Amino acid sequence: MASIFVELHANGSSNSLILSLTHLRSKVRPARKLEYYYYTSEKTPNAIEPLKEIRDGHIMSLSLGSPPQTIHNLLFSTGSDLVALHCGSSSQPFECIACNDEYYKKYNYSFFNPSLSNSISSEPCTNPLCANIHDTSDYYDTCTAAGCKLKDLINSKCSKPCPWFSYSYVDGAVAGVLAKDTIVINANNQHNTNQYISFGCVRSSYRMLLGLVGFGKGPLSLPSQLGFSKKGFSHCFLPFEFSSNPNVSTALILGDLATSSKEHLQFTQLLDNPRYPYFYYIGLESVTVGNKVNIPAPESLRVLSSSGKGGVIIDSATSNTHLPGPLYSDLLKAIKSMVKYSRALDMEAKTAFHLCYRVPKNNATPGGFPSITFHFLNNVSLELPPGNLFYKVAPPKKSLWPMCLIMQKMDDDDAEASAVFGSFQQQNIETVYDLQKKRIGFQPTDCVSYGKRYGLQMDIN
Repeated sequence: MASIFVELHANGSSNSLILSLTHLRSKVRPARKLEYYYYTSEKTPNAIEPLKEIRDGHIMSLSLGSPPQTIHNLLFSTGSDLVALHCGSSSQPFECIACNDEYYKKYNYSFFNPSLSNSISSEPCTNPLCANIHDTSDYYDTCTAAGCKLKDLINSKCSKPCPWFSYSYVDGAVAGVLAKDTIVINANNQHNTNQYISFGCVRSSYRMLLGLVGFGKGPLSLPSQLGFSKKGFSHCFLPFEFSSNPNVSTALILGDLATSSKEHLQFTQLLDNPRYPYFYYIGLESVTVGNKVNIPAPESLRVLSSSGKGGVIIDSATSNTHLPGPLYSDLLKAIKSMVKYSRALDMEAKTAFHLCYRVPKNNATPGGFPSITFHFLNNVSLELPPGNLFYKVAPPKKSLWPMCLIMQKMDDDDAEASAVFGSFQQQNIETVYDLQKKRIGFQPTDCVSYGKRYGLQMDIN
């Protein structure tokens, strides 16, 4: 395969986190009790959905409505608790403000047209999911905002639709209405249209060119609504070199098929965070560089504080792993002592990655770099090869590739976690979210073969 260059983005600040699809409400308000979980199906089928790789994560498709409309290029996010689809029609077109990222313009807007569905309906303001999307525990709040009179609320006679919502993200925002419609999933290789989901029908967006499918732990996420949160799901992210190839997919697996017969994996327990319950937290003991230097992780990475700080969020929509300052500095120091290539200081200044080198162009793989092993709780050791750590971030100059460590320093102001384990580091790793047993498993895997195993077509030429 010829060398492929795909520009990787880091935030302009040298110590800032890009949790690009994490709803900001988690930063400002403690969570209430989760009494609103409900499921549309008591019998959870197995399902397999294709995932494609792009620059900042992975995209998938959903089919909703009657007749079904397939919405493409939806970002798969384990760090979000919302299914948000761009909605538009000839009478009410979708509005995208400041959506100027040239990379995403090749992924054509994919809209859901509510006027073409015979089964769509708005969710009432009394629905617990309406209260959830508005970040309140009391439907009196949402129904009052919808215009209901107090006497109608007291007598349970309020029938107004859920009022408009807005979600703010680190790099944008969306606004729309909470709707409900049928969903088509590939259940046991057969289309199943007997289930409904509630979703954000987004009418306007600021800098958010793609819709998203939230796979977090909240009641609005797709696994929660379809009943998969009783079981789990798994994925196997392709190597980043395939992010320019639309003909290659990997498998997103939901249900028993994702979690059964997986005892050969290494499992680490999920940490419970009552204050921020929608994220997947795991604990980190230490990291080892090149099987030589072991760096202990601070206690905050394995023990959550009473205020909800600490732990490691595992997130599919954050590309780069982020580590707290002292651990990150020690990691860089260890790598510098082992790598003999010349530094690419100009790329470090341009990209905000802190460790870049110039590597001979004829090196097909990033040789000369150490592996890094993450030691999670429960004696789980996940060794990441150099290809999961370093990547070429610009075209070559004078037969030398600029290659950078795809990690960053954690912003101390981000309260949800002390670290984030990003999707770039999860390449060629089968990752199983066993939600019934409250654990996450890892197994290094050839993810191209993994996709073929589940019947996905691959054209890797």
